[in-house]
Amino acid sequence: MSKQQGGHRKGKTSPNASKKHAGKGFVKGKGKPAFKNNTDAPKKGPQPKKSNPNEIRLNKYVANSGVCSRREADVHIATGLVTVDGKVIVEMGYKVKPGQEVRYDGSRINPEKKAYVLLNKPKGFATTTSEGKGRTVMDLVANATTSRIKPIGRLGRNSKGLLFFTNDDEIAAKFTNSKHGVPRLFHIELNKNLKLEDLKKIQEGLRIEGKLITVEEISYIDGASKKEIGLRIKNTGNTVIRSIFDYLKYDIESLDCVAIGHLTKKDIPRGSWKHLTTQELNTLKML
Repeated sequence: MSKQQGGHRKGKTSPNASKKHAGKGFVKGKGKPAFKNNTDAPKKGPQPKKSNPNEIRLNKYVANSGVCSRREADVHIATGLVTVDGKVIVEMGYKVKPGQEVRYDGSRINPEKKAYVLLNKPKGFATTTSEGKGRTVMDLVANATTSRIKPIGRLGRNSKGLLFFTNDDEIAAKFTNSKHGVPRLFHIELNKNLKLEDLKKIQEGLRIEGKLITVEEISYIDGASKKEIGLRIKNTGNTVIRSIFDYLKYDIESLDCVAIGHLTKKDIPRGSWKHLTTQELNTLKML
């Protein structure tokens, strides 16, 4: 046989060559790299950051708030109409973190579903959203909605009665306006009879520490002692009520908010809550 006949034919691979090849970077029969140590392995590139499930893209945030479609939101963002925590954001793909304040054309927006909850607060619960304050009204409405509602106005820990919760800033603004706000009616019991002359002083308005304090209405309660009165006021807190009676040398033994505008405690047991009906909400918006 000639050398040409005894050589390897074109296209065939020598068994010895296969063995040599198997020892250089590949495991025989596996087709996978066989690196002797970590220094032989290829270095991994920078890993992508894990996305935060609580963050939301700005255009989606704006669209979910009901302002416009997501495509239109991109245009509004690009033209500088959207701010996050007071800064104009024009970056496409920017993500909003929980707790950040987003405004469109100057007005605050919220992508959450609007919620309106009315609680009949019992004694012993603080009106606060802060943790570490013991039992709070947020514990009582924890299962009312997944939206981040907050109490509008205050009732002291030892006060009781109606307390309104919402995440609708437009509705909340109605309560914080002492001149054009939503009136609240209180049933108040004092430690002694309220003198008629003091009742008239409250009706006319009291100047306490240089500030004029007025009420919408005050009267004795029919069929009760002169220690029990009804007082209607456009104010979000009960501190002003205590200021009135402290100034006139009376102690408040019981304070119960029995009505907020047209909303009453009917069918809401103490410690329970309800969602406002469409009719109740529409009436509240017209106040």
